[in-house]
Amino acid sequence: MRKLAAGFLPFALVGLLGLSSTGCIKKILLDGQIASTRKGSTAFNTVSDWEIAYKAASAGIAQMEGMHYLGPYNQDALLMLTRSWSGLAFGFIEDEMEQAQDQYGEDAEMVAYHRQRAVAAYSRAIFYGGKLLEMRNPGFEEARKNAETMQAWLREFDEPEEDIENLFWFAQAWLSRVNLLKDKPEYVAELYVGVEIMKRALELDPTWNYGTIHGVMGAYHARTAMAELDQAKEHFDKAIEISEGRSLLVKVNYAAKFYCAKVDKENYVRLLQEVLDAGDPLPEQRLQNTIAKRRAKRLLAPWRMEICGFPS
Repeated sequence: MRKLAAGFLPFALVGLLGLSSTGCIKKILLDGQIASTRKGSTAFNTVSDWEIAYKAASAGIAQMEGMHYLGPYNQDALLMLTRSWSGLAFGFIEDEMEQAQDQYGEDAEMVAYHRQRAVAAYSRAIFYGGKLLEMRNPGFEEARKNAETMQAWLREFDEPEEDIENLFWFAQAWLSRVNLLKDKPEYVAELYVGVEIMKRALELDPTWNYGTIHGVMGAYHARTAMAELDQAKEHFDKAIEISEGRSLLVKVNYAAKFYCAKVDKENYVRLLQEVLDAGDPLPEQRLQNTIAKRRAKRLLAPWRMEICGFPS
C-alpha cells in the first residue's frame, strides 16, 4: 500500500497543479459556496423580526453581488440576485414607501424617493433575471414583440424544478415595477411580458410555494375595478385553498385588490383582521407573513379605506 500510495502521489499532485493552473479549483470552490448559500437561504424565511431581516437582506445582496462578479456564469447566483433584489423592493423598500405615505401624504417627496428606490431594485432584479432566462433559453428580446411571441418562447421552459423559480421571480419583479410606474405608458404597454411569464410558471406548478403564483395572478386580474374580477376571485380562492389560509399575503392582496375594487367593506375588513389575528400559521413563511401583517394594519387606516370608496 505504501508503494502504491507513493506511486499515486506524483500523479495526484500533477492533477491538482493542472486544475490550479486553469482556475478549476477556484471555480469548484466558488460554485460549491454559491450552491450552499442558495440551499441555506430558505432558513431566512423563518425570521420574524422585520428590521433584522431588512439589514440581513441588504448585507446578503452585497455578498451575492460579489459572488456573481467572481462567477458570472453561475445560474444559482443569478437566481439569488433576482430573488433578493425583488424581495428587498417588495418586502422592505415598498414598506418604507407606505410608511412615508402614512406620515407625509401620497404626494410627498419621501414617497417619491422610496418609490424610485423600489423601481431601481426591481430593475436590477429584472436585469439579472433576464440574463438567467437568456442562459436557459436565448431569445427574450425577440420574444417581447407581443403576447403570442412570448408564449412561443416560454414553451421551451418545461422543467419545473429548474425553471419555475427563475420565471416567477423575474415576472414578479416585472409586474411590481409596472405597478409602481402606472403613470408611464411605455411600461404599462409591456405589462403582458410579466403576465405571460407568470402564466407559464403557473402552468408548470400551480401549487408552488403554497399557491403563491395563484395569489399574484389574482392581484393582476383585480388590478382595477374594470379588470377581470371573476378570474381574480378564482385565483385568490385557489391560493387560499392550497395554503389552507396560512399564506397571509394572499389574504392581504385579496382584500386590497378584489374587495377594494368591489367596494365590499365587510369582507375587506374581515380578511385583514384574519391576517392580524393569525398568529404564526406557517413558520416556513414567517417573514412573508410578518410583512403581510404590517400591510394589513396599514390597509385598515381610515384614509386608505376611503380610497376604496367605503362608506363611513
